Amino acid sequence: MLSAKSLFKEILDHDESFRLFCSIAASGESQGGWENARIAALVPQSERELAPRITRHGADEDKHGRIFNALMKKRGLTPVEVPSDTDYTMLLERHGIGLAHDKLKSDEPLSVQDIVTYLAHSRVTEQRASEEMELLCRYFADHPDIGRAVRMISNDEDNHLAYCHEELLRFASAGHGRAIQRTLRECAHAEIRVYRDVSLAVMAHMGRILGWSGARSATLVAAIHAVYAYERALGWRRMVSLRMPERRDALGGPAAAAPEFA
Repeated sequence: MLSAKSLFKEILDHDESFRLFCSIAASGESQGGWENARIAALVPQSERELAPRITRHGADEDKHGRIFNALMKKRGLTPVEVPSDTDYTMLLERHGIGLAHDKLKSDEPLSVQDIVTYLAHSRVTEQRASEEMELLCRYFADHPDIGRAVRMISNDEDNHLAYCHEELLRFASAGHGRAIQRTLRECAHAEIRVYRDVSLAVMAHMGRILGWSGARSATLVAAIHAVYAYERALGWRRMVSLRMPERRDALGGPAAAAPEFA
């Protein structure tokens, strides 16, 4: 019977599919690390108190990239080039979500609105990351090879999501509420389309590596489209709500080290 657990297990147990999975994850996390580092460097003077938290966010993402690379190295594998159709971060930028890389590569300070946009984008994408890591934890928290890694990354992603909620609520109370809700809705609708497209691309690449039958591939494609239909109709709303998190000041300290992976 096809299930999320059996699907993940098949991908993790095969060297080439595991290599592609970790390469895609490491690339995305490293890109997120760079983006957050640049945003921290360009924070406007009025929001300089936020810079250490953004730096911490970026340091966590860099750490996650190192962890995925270390997991490959542990199995004697090297990273593979990430197919462009599976590059979630690049595709989001191409759809106008988040801050453009041209802006981040300049030395011009960001505006307060830029920071609001960054936080809204992060709130949406961190929702996805938190849910995906929660799923991996559910099935593989005790796995001898990847269990410790998924637990650590999952905890970090929950911290990132809590930080986004808290900071966006702070900006909303300062008068940015309408801009935040508009940006969250735009980001959420774009993200669910990109996530669908990336999911289809990843499953196509995995299917070729693992030799899936046409029937199995068709079942997975149908499941991905079903998830997209639900998210387009109702599921996107979970990505735009804001509530004060139980984890307050979740990024208030330095990033936790991961010497067992890095």
